[in-house]
Parts: sequence; structure tokens; C-alpha cells
Amino acid sequence: MLEQSCDWRMNTSPPERAKPTRRKRAQNTAPSGVVRHRADSASTLSDVQYERLHAAIISMDIVPGTAISEKNIALEQGISRTPIREAILRLARENLVEVVSKSGTFVARIPISALPEALIARRALEGMTVRSAARSASRSQILELQALIERQREMMGRDDIKGFHLVDDDYHAKIASIGKLPGLWRLVQQVKLQVDRFRHMTLPEEGRMAMVIDEHAAVVTAIEQGDEKLACANMEIHLSGLQHHFAYWIEINPDYFIHDIDLNDIAQV
Repeated sequence: MLEQSCDWRMNTSPPERAKPTRRKRAQNTAPSGVVRHRADSASTLSDVQYERLHAAIISMDIVPGTAISEKNIALEQGISRTPIREAILRLARENLVEVVSKSGTFVARIPISALPEALIARRALEGMTVRSAARSASRSQILELQALIERQREMMGRDDIKGFHLVDDDYHAKIASIGKLPGLWRLVQQVKLQVDRFRHMTLPEEGRMAMVIDEHAAVVTAIEQGDEKLACANMEIHLSGLQHHFAYWIEINPDYFIHDIDLNDIAQV
């Protein structure tokens, strides 16, 4: 029987931070840059366009409320509008875009209620994966986790926020793999889409990436020691830390969010 997430409560004192600059609205252009494809080598045009748009939305290169034009993207990519339309339908099913009748297609705003829900799910699921990893991790697997942390240090040194986030996912996926629970990570990926968008807003904050690295290192140390309880507690500290940023960033960018829950309720999660 799988254990419950660790019985631990976080410190709710919010960290101090400098006031950031507000993100500018993206132009109505096709996203560019390197994309990590989830599809295989036989990817269709629809798959490719889905991945490009998905990556741009998650990374906040295209911010909530930005219009997406099938026609413009098709012209810029030199393809028909059909694969663009198919990609948009997939994104709509994930609540990443909103198709408004007679108005157009827009990058969806982030429902505030989705943020604490995703953190609750992550704490429960990854509490299980990290406990299992602490029971079974080999020396070579510990070294793999430490290598991923070093890659994150490199990304931080280059101020590569997208690369940092991708390696972050690799780190959490590796823990699930070590714990022989990779399916739980796939579930996490399904529930954390909106949190990933929010997280990309916070990573440029001074000291944020360094804090994540320190938290990752603390989790690996506990796994290496075979201490399930400490590993779970350290993972919960790591996952719950984002909650401290909710009210601040929602206040900075209110137009990016659907205000469907009282912010005071988030503090109780």
C-alpha cells in the first residue's frame, strides 16, 4: 500500500522580494525557439504546431489574453491552417487557449483555483515517489540526480529560465523513475500545467532559481541517506514554496488570471 504524503506543515511566512517589471503582452506572431517534442519522429504538422504553441504558452512567451491567429501563423510557417486549427483544439482541451465565438482564439487566463489544487496533487503524488526513491536509490542513481542539479546550476549561470525548467522536470521525473512509480509523474504532468505557467513568472525573481537548487539538493541528500520521512518533508517544503508567491504575482499581473477563488482561501491550503 502506498503511503500518504508526509505529515508535515510548512512555514507560511512569505519571502521578501524586489518589485519585478510587468511582462509585456506578446505580439501576435508564431512562437520560435527550441521545442522539446513529446511526439515521436513521425510527428505530424499538427503535432509540431501543438508543441510550439504549448511550449510558448507554458513558458509565458505568449501571455494570457494574447490573440492567436490561425491565418498569421499559417502564413509565417508556410503551411495550411488545418494543422494550426487541430493544435488549437488540443490546447483548448487542456484549458490553455480559449476559442471565443465571433471574437477569435486567445491564450487562456490562469484560474487561480487551479494553483492550490495542483500543489495539493503534487504533494500527494510526489510524496509517494520520493519515499519510494529513498527506499531503493542506488549510488549511481544518486549521482544522476546530483548531475541534474549541476545542470540546473549551469542553466542558472546562463540565466536560461526555459532550460532550467526543463531540467527541473527531468529531476522530478528521475525521482519517480528511481522509485519505480513513473506513472505518478505522468499524472503530475497532467495536473501541473497552470502551475508551470505561474512558475515561469517567478523564476526570473532574484534568488529564486538558487533556492530551487538548494531545495533539490536537500531532497537528494535525504534520499541518499535512505530517510523516507525527511525526503518527503524536504519535497513538501520544495513544492509548497511556490504558494508564498501566489498573492504577490497575482497582484502584479491581475489580467493574467481568472479570479475564481478568494486569495485568503489559498493561504489555508
